[in-house]
Amino acid sequence: MTSQICNKIILVGLVLFIGACSQYPAVTAKFETPQVTTHDDAADDPAIWVDVEQPENSLIFGTDKKSGVHVYNLQGQEIGYTELGDINNIDLRSQGGVTKIVASNRTNETIDLWLISDSRLREGSKQNKFALDTQRSLTANSAINIYGICAGNDSELGFIAFVTEDEGPRVEMWQYSDAELSLLTTFNNGGESEGCVYDDENRKLFISEEETNGVLKAYSINQTLDFSNFTTVDSRKGNIVGDPEGVAIYKTNDADGYIVLSSQGDSKFNLYDRKPPYQYMGSFSVKAGLGTTGLPIDEITTTDGIEVINLDFNSHFPEGLMVIQDDVNTVDKESKLKRQNFKFVSFKDIINALSLSTAAD
Repeated sequence: MTSQICNKIILVGLVLFIGACSQYPAVTAKFETPQVTTHDDAADDPAIWVDVEQPENSLIFGTDKKSGVHVYNLQGQEIGYTELGDINNIDLRSQGGVTKIVASNRTNETIDLWLISDSRLREGSKQNKFALDTQRSLTANSAINIYGICAGNDSELGFIAFVTEDEGPRVEMWQYSDAELSLLTTFNNGGESEGCVYDDENRKLFISEEETNGVLKAYSINQTLDFSNFTTVDSRKGNIVGDPEGVAIYKTNDADGYIVLSSQGDSKFNLYDRKPPYQYMGSFSVKAGLGTTGLPIDEITTTDGIEVINLDFNSHFPEGLMVIQDDVNTVDKESKLKRQNFKFVSFKDIINALSLSTAAD
């Protein structure tokens, strides 16, 4: 879902826009990707595969929700693309030398799963050439109009995925076990949701409820898979403007860290303590500036999907990487066609901008 609150303010009055959207500390992006294949509202959700042996060779997967999945290196260069249909969201988990990549396919209303050896991903990264196979390892039919998806490695359930409903309140919880995808339960999140993230270590699901209520919720996973109770992390009555969208976790250890949320209506990103009561820690925006290559990179506005990993990837991302979908790649000012892309931000810059601690509490 794309909110245009800040953009509307621009059209009404530039002064209002500056007051509403620049009151937070701002950082700049280090790199950006080429514009995605499809025009208009197309780029949506990123996922990061970490090469644990050589983190500088890690890969970024980014969805074009009208055509397929792009693959990028840490410099934002595209190294592969696969036409797969309307792939809205994507997530992954690695364990035991195998990475499970899961995506929400709105063309077929399916959950698509790829099982890929880390050695194959590593070799593709070294060759600067890798793309997802058109043949999935496994697919499962959803009973809802599929929308968002997020994955987790749960200590008791193994690999799980949560799938949200387009224009509906339902959320499905799936499990991969014995070479099958099985539906565990379906629950009502109160309204349409897309962005979500699973906290593997703390067994928490953080999920955005868009549209009417504009709430970021936290659910605890229990033995009975009862989702009737949740904790409100934040809402439009607090620090969210417009729709809460992409959600990610910056981990400082197994238990501590920060929840990061795209507050789409004012083009900012909110941070919350990873532990209850999920204290609001501040917000930042991403302004226009010069990237690492010396070329200009435009500001980030009305973001959908995000992903964050805390790792020393390289000198550009020594304390983590945040990948952010950008609603309009405004460097291409001469084009009448709206195009979108992904931008890469050093989390060290965010830490410094907000004076955050990266030590365990």
